[in-house]
Amino acid sequence: MTQSQEDYLEMVSFLSDEGEVRVTDIAARLGFSKPSVSAAIKLLEERNLIQHQRYRSVSLTQKGQELAETIRERHTLITKFLQDKLGVSADTAEKDACKMEHILSEETLDRMKLSVQS
Repeated sequence: MTQSQEDYLEMVSFLSDEGEVRVTDIAARLGFSKPSVSAAIKLLEERNLIQHQRYRSVSLTQKGQELAETIRERHTLITKFLQDKLGVSADTAEKDACKMEHILSEETLDRMKLSVQS
């Protein structure tokens, strides 16, 4: 799964918390064009991670929901670590977590989790 695909899943999950999700919502939130978002959604649909009918809402499949939850947990953990353990500002921690969540190993994430819990 690419970083971009993970970002789309995570965004659909976040927007789902607020209600119905449409391609225009995703495009607006991520700052991408609607055609770009539609193409990405189609790829995620082919991987059975998202359900979407043209001109209708976008939703996560069970498999997509599980993966999105994992991505969101990583994001939250990294943000918390950066803020609580390193004293990084909330805005910077959020931006950095978006980048770091895609590249950190499970070992590093496990260590960060232990550090945040203590």
